[in-house]
Amino acid sequence: MQFNSRTQLVLFLFLFLTSITVFAHSITGYVTDENGRPIKDLYILQKGTENHTHTNSQGFFSIDNVDANQTLLFSHVGFESNEILIEDPSLVLQVIMTSSSVDLDAVVISNDVDTFNTLALLDLQINPVNSSQEILQTVPGLFIGQHAGGGKAEQLFLRGFDIDHGTDVAIGVDGMPVNMVSHAHGQGYADLHFLIPETINSIDYGKGSYDASKGNFATAGHVNLNTKEFLQRNLIQTEIGDFNYQRLLSMFNVVDNSNTSAYVATEYITFDGPFDSPQNFDRFNIFSKLNHRTKTGGEFNLTASYFTSEWDASGQIPERAVASGLIGRFGAIDDTEGGSTSRTNLNLTYNFNLSDTEQLKTQAYYTHYNFELFSNFTFFLEDPLNGDQIKQQESRDMIGINAVYNKEYVIGDNNLDWYTGISLRNDRTDGSSLERTLNRRTTLEQIQLGDINETNSSLWTGLEYTTGNLNIDAGIRLEHFKFVYRDGLDSSFDTLSQDATALLPKLNLAYQAGSNWQLYLKNGIGLHSNDTRVVIQNEADKILPKSYGSDLGTIFKPTNRLVVNTALWYLYLEQEFVYVGDAGIVEPSGKTERYGFDLGLNYQLTDYLFLDTNLNYAHARAIEEASGEDYIPLAPEWTSTGGLSLKNYKGWNASLRYRYIADRAANEDNSIIAEGYFVNELNLNYDFSKRLNVGFTIENLFDVEWNETQFATETRLQNETASVEEIHFTPGTPFFIKGRLVYSF
Repeated sequence: MQFNSRTQLVLFLFLFLTSITVFAHSITGYVTDENGRPIKDLYILQKGTENHTHTNSQGFFSIDNVDANQTLLFSHVGFESNEILIEDPSLVLQVIMTSSSVDLDAVVISNDVDTFNTLALLDLQINPVNSSQEILQTVPGLFIGQHAGGGKAEQLFLRGFDIDHGTDVAIGVDGMPVNMVSHAHGQGYADLHFLIPETINSIDYGKGSYDASKGNFATAGHVNLNTKEFLQRNLIQTEIGDFNYQRLLSMFNVVDNSNTSAYVATEYITFDGPFDSPQNFDRFNIFSKLNHRTKTGGEFNLTASYFTSEWDASGQIPERAVASGLIGRFGAIDDTEGGSTSRTNLNLTYNFNLSDTEQLKTQAYYTHYNFELFSNFTFFLEDPLNGDQIKQQESRDMIGINAVYNKEYVIGDNNLDWYTGISLRNDRTDGSSLERTLNRRTTLEQIQLGDINETNSSLWTGLEYTTGNLNIDAGIRLEHFKFVYRDGLDSSFDTLSQDATALLPKLNLAYQAGSNWQLYLKNGIGLHSNDTRVVIQNEADKILPKSYGSDLGTIFKPTNRLVVNTALWYLYLEQEFVYVGDAGIVEPSGKTERYGFDLGLNYQLTDYLFLDTNLNYAHARAIEEASGEDYIPLAPEWTSTGGLSLKNYKGWNASLRYRYIADRAANEDNSIIAEGYFVNELNLNYDFSKRLNVGFTIENLFDVEWNETQFATETRLQNETASVEEIHFTPGTPFFIKGRLVYSF
């Protein structure tokens, strides 16, 4: 029988397609660590191709178009890479990964991998964490500053924002919100001190407002801290240092097997600080978590935690008082400032697969919170006799639910993921008050008193489509708020309410320019809500001011041990918020715009030595003000963090870190300057055995004189006849050494 050329071509194509059908297989399996626990988000690559996938929360994976005698590469930060030759594609693979030192070679750049969060995980494993609040500085360009004793939430800075305590960055722990709406001390107040740093397992963060699953306050960015599901070891840790610093930590497994784990962690801290008037800081934390994986692949987590804290504070002091010798750098004008706070949390999550291509994640949480703060911002400006001390207080109950559904589709050679979610959050605050006080003991005047009931419901949905090297993620989020306020100082005691709705579209593009090179363009609209009291009492023009932003960036891995990322960004905000503490309001300050760039580098010099650095620039201006009077007070312009780290070298671990922030405008016309600083920190640890570790930390290694937080404030001292506007500051910690002893078993 003879065939013409056309018939031969058709026959060849038929045999070729048949061979693909016959010999190409779908490989399935699951991946665990040495203890039998599943490993999430592990990268699986078919060697010699770009075909890849990831494990889900149960460690399960499936990868198509793999033939017999081909090799799969398994990699994840913190584990040795594992190569497996496929001999029988019909078998379900059972892969066990071995823990190892961290290696940048395991960092993957791909459209379906969040490389930034992988680098954050790498940083967390390499560098020790001093506090849960300080871990926020793992986000490149995010700075924190403490200015009212160790128990108050830190001031935040990111992308040209003085975020105060959280107005423009959404912070969460295991998906539970930390930011407090309509807080007694300021909108978005985010206090992370209830979290024990050693319980943190990973960090998810993003800059800008490009994630449809993130809502209120996610304008400059968002950060979510994920806690450990189990402990590798039990441990007892004790620390002691300068300025009467003492810390005791314990972490114990209660249940520990492949399907169920439970542990309890406790922390106790006391600290006077370097101040002339000791801050008498005292905090107790307890945290517990239960994790269970069902036989059907579902994952259940129950977390319960409680913390209580109290402290004294020296507050922000005026430069003139120090220059004249009235007080020293660590002195105080009113040393009766301070406060107390407590928070109780219950957080329940249940995630499960509805089918091989469908997942559902559910969550419910409850928080009870108490807060009391005494401050004095202006000294004797308003009341020359008694002074201007104020007290802010609230008692809050917060409850919420979240649910997220994901569905995966395969359309030809392309992948389509549909995601949708809902959330509901209600905050009820009883007795939110602002009072004028004297020495914490006497109430002079009740300025504000009322009950707040604020409800935020959200719905979001989106499609993520991957075709070839291009990934398109388009989403939209609907936000609805209802504000209710009952004024306790109004004799009628009427209940007032207001509501508002916002629609927030997002569009993100990522292009895989090469196996180790990704380009991306992100676009999105976000918002930060206004305070309920401002909405009701002042009839704010912008109840839900929106932000409009874009990022154009790239992530590049030129060698196995070098990762470089850059981004150009722009952000327009319909309305800024300025907290006016002694008036008890959040004051609108008009439209603003910001633009800048981020540059980051991670380099592994040897198997044990790591270098990382980032440089961030932000140009921030008020749009509606005249040129030269349009500076945004305290907006950081240049910031940088980084360091050199030694990991697991013959029992030694060490890091030398730095953080830098440049001089910046402290007022609108740049006539008052907040001075920048460059400070260093040294950490050194040695493992005497698998059970015993000894180390120390030195903060402000070179004992530089620096100001941690600064404000341009108009104040009057008791002996002055006229007020003065100038820099008021909280001095940064001088040379401070603390040692630690860790016993694990």
